[in-house]
Amino acid sequence: MSLIPRLFLFLLVACHTHAAVVRVEVLERSDMGKTGYEQIVGRLHFEIDPALPGNAVIADVALAPVNAAGKVSFSSDLRLMKPKDATHSNGAAWVEIPNRGGKAGLSDAVVKHGFTVLNVGWEFDVPAQPGKLSIQVPSARNKDGSPVRGVVSAIIMPDKAAAEQTLTDLADYPPVDGPESRLIVRTHMAYAGGREVPRKSWSLKNGRLHLEGGFEPGKTYEISYLAEAPPLAGLGYAAIRDAVAWLKHDPGSLAPVRHAYAFGASQCGRFLRDFVYLGFNTDEQDRQALDGVMAHIAGAGRLVLNQRWSTPRALSGYYTASYPFADTAQADPVSGHSEGVLENTRVKHPPKIFYTNTAAEYWGAGRVAALIHTTPDGTKDIVFPENVRSYFFAGTQHGPSTFPPAAQAKDALLANPVNASAVLTKLRLAMHRWVTEGAAPPDSVYPKIADGTLVPAVEVRFPKIPGMGDPRLLKAGVRVCNPQWADGAGTGTELPLLVSQVDADGNDIAGIRMPDVAVPLGTATGWVFRSASMGSPHEPVLLRGAWAPLAATREQREAVHDPRPSLTERYASREAYLSQVKEVLKKLISQQLLSEDDFAPQLKQSGERWDWVMHQPAH
Repeated sequence: MSLIPRLFLFLLVACHTHAAVVRVEVLERSDMGKTGYEQIVGRLHFEIDPALPGNAVIADVALAPVNAAGKVSFSSDLRLMKPKDATHSNGAAWVEIPNRGGKAGLSDAVVKHGFTVLNVGWEFDVPAQPGKLSIQVPSARNKDGSPVRGVVSAIIMPDKAAAEQTLTDLADYPPVDGPESRLIVRTHMAYAGGREVPRKSWSLKNGRLHLEGGFEPGKTYEISYLAEAPPLAGLGYAAIRDAVAWLKHDPGSLAPVRHAYAFGASQCGRFLRDFVYLGFNTDEQDRQALDGVMAHIAGAGRLVLNQRWSTPRALSGYYTASYPFADTAQADPVSGHSEGVLENTRVKHPPKIFYTNTAAEYWGAGRVAALIHTTPDGTKDIVFPENVRSYFFAGTQHGPSTFPPAAQAKDALLANPVNASAVLTKLRLAMHRWVTEGAAPPDSVYPKIADGTLVPAVEVRFPKIPGMGDPRLLKAGVRVCNPQWADGAGTGTELPLLVSQVDADGNDIAGIRMPDVAVPLGTATGWVFRSASMGSPHEPVLLRGAWAPLAATREQREAVHDPRPSLTERYASREAYLSQVKEVLKKLISQQLLSEDDFAPQLKQSGERWDWVMHQPAH
């Protein structure tokens, strides 16, 4: 981009005094080849009024430095992909929330339908690496100018023996010497307690934690120490809000659109649930920011971002779910409060929402996905609001394994390869039509208490499959603190664990059953225990699942005492198997969960998986 138009852009944005985006810095413009798209890389510079109610919710914003106008300044990395020919744009943007600084690609569906794609950095603790998207925010200081101090902590669960561990989650919090430094070791990640390691036995230097005798595989270690100058992590929410407002309404927008939808997976799905809950879908001009939200594999969790000493980069095993869990206001028998993710005083512009979850978010890491559609105690079903849909992908893990699947360790089960990505693509288009045309999306598909498809984990009728263990022993962990409530809203209360009931093969009964589940070649789960070599085999691998292929013949399964009928016992031939797959695919297409274009590749995939399983040696 030449110097003159770049200066003109700065002046144009600066003249728009009411915009939270005060300057756009374009660093690179490039042609994206045959896609017909252009990529713009740069930075967005923001200013927000800390006194506005919509900003006052940001943790420590009252302790942030301000400029001469009394505004808080910060900036974010920007990546924008748009059709070069404006007539090819459909007037809508997908705001892809970067996961730990990662950037979204340009899919065939995006190009075909003319969507704009926006990436904006929101996470302060992303390592400085080429191509990573981050946000630069100020740190809080006490009113007298002295540094704010407090205790930070991180969880480590090694899979292998080692003398040292790198504290990546605390890289932005250099330690300050003090008596607060502690190292706790325990055998269950989901619960507090444990044994304190003598201070003389460990040391911390340059982000490396050293332990005499080494770290044991499978044990949970929690390190705590004093730090200072906490960054205003909650400004990440304002960055997304104000970037969307700039894109939709500002005369200086580099890709003007009428509608904007956000997609966030895992960490970013939890980000979006908290974004909405805290009221950030209303911008500083009292306009709706996002028209639609797809919170993928977030469960009932929200991101622990908008608080002092936040560590958003952390995996947050068992540290995601705080009351409220559901969108509608639910009376909480523990805290006595009554509010919802959408039904609270901060939310003025609720977007249309799709929740998409795998079996892993129902089973593990404290995501307790069932609580988005039950009462807080998990005893009754509740109804979603009219603007919300929920879809459960049966027999899936947090992210599908590649095929052929591999094991995490040599003595571990195969990872789960069941893939529902094609459904996500179809749902993206459904979201667009719902917003722009009012076309109703597919009905919600999820397990329910009323019909017996959603049950406490202890009631799951899982068969005794060799080497898989008993999922009824798993626990959900406890509620984490909700910083919006002075009492934490029931911090430490045991969470109910409700999951999909299974069939005789151990596959989920409820939900969207892809061919791998509906016409099984094996048992696919959203949980898996750690292998002996990884330590603590009583503990689950966070957010992972397993796949146990069926035996090819009756003789093979009987040799290992596998209760599941073999492939040759249940399918007369490969053709008979594929005939059943075709019927499943036709049903999913009729339900608007797959497109016609998905039929051939899905059928081809099923045939390839049949061939692979049939040629595997007996287990």
